[in-house]
Amino acid sequence: MKFIFIGLIAATLLAGCASNGKHAPVERASTKPAAKAPVAVKSNDKDWRPKVHTVQKGDTMYAIAFNYGLDYHELAQLNNIQDVNHIQVGQQLNLFPGVAPLRPPVAVESRPIQSAASPAPAVVSLVKDQPKVVKYAYSEAALAKAEAVQTESVERPALVVAKVENKVKPEGKTKPEAKADAKPEAKAEVVQDSRSDTTVDSGEDALEWSMPTQGKLVASFSEADNRKGVDIAGKLGQPIFASAPGKVVYSGSGLRGYGKLLIIKHNKTYLSAYAHNDQLLVKEGETVTRGQKIAEMGNTDTDQVQLHFEVRRLGKPVDPANFLALNKP
Repeated sequence: MKFIFIGLIAATLLAGCASNGKHAPVERASTKPAAKAPVAVKSNDKDWRPKVHTVQKGDTMYAIAFNYGLDYHELAQLNNIQDVNHIQVGQQLNLFPGVAPLRPPVAVESRPIQSAASPAPAVVSLVKDQPKVVKYAYSEAALAKAEAVQTESVERPALVVAKVENKVKPEGKTKPEAKADAKPEAKAEVVQDSRSDTTVDSGEDALEWSMPTQGKLVASFSEADNRKGVDIAGKLGQPIFASAPGKVVYSGSGLRGYGKLLIIKHNKTYLSAYAHNDQLLVKEGETVTRGQKIAEMGNTDTDQVQLHFEVRRLGKPVDPANFLALNKP
């Protein structure tokens, strides 16, 4: 009887819980993939770039700078080029300060060089070994004149010799001067060697990247197929944003196959490119922030409205998927 009574109480309680319609919460895993957070990438990479670039057929200053991850303004200034549209095949361009391409030897001055071993004949003729002989009628005044003449004949050559020695000494110091000139050259070589043999540090904090626009990814990066970036389809006039902060180093349509193009240099190592735009909203030399609107999507030099986006490390294209949350097409 006791057990029956307890059973009835338990049944009553269970019925009450069922009647209120409440159920214990159940957590379900989301089917959507988590968004990839912006990637912070350190700019420490070996520098593959040569010291000097030799201009090839079809090269432009814009393309050369882009392929080496440089600002074409700085490249032109470094090489004393006034008009960036006029470069010649075979011309050598410095890619870095302090490193010069081969140049013709400097012409030696035609002025005769005097040395201590071979003084100038004109100067030697002034030096006399014998005193002058002068005749005067004997008198106290004549004696004084004769003594003055002898004194002059002895002292003047001494002064001339002193001048010759002073003139010769700087010429004799050519070796120390050569050493002094050699030191900066040796130093420049060390800097260049350290640049090519060690890693490149941008001297800035790690970059934080974000999506340059929204849309469907229609083409991925592929070294095998020579696809240097990604293509994101969208609508005409859709906003394009700076993927990371930096300086606009190119704004125009001078690179074949890119249409209206923007290039932003983020630090000494990285730059990003935004191609096929309909409108360019920033100018060369302008500093932009991450997420700032810089252009409007278009279809210049392509067959559909899209953004072609590239990330380059030391001028070499790298997969933007390493920096951005991209879904495969």
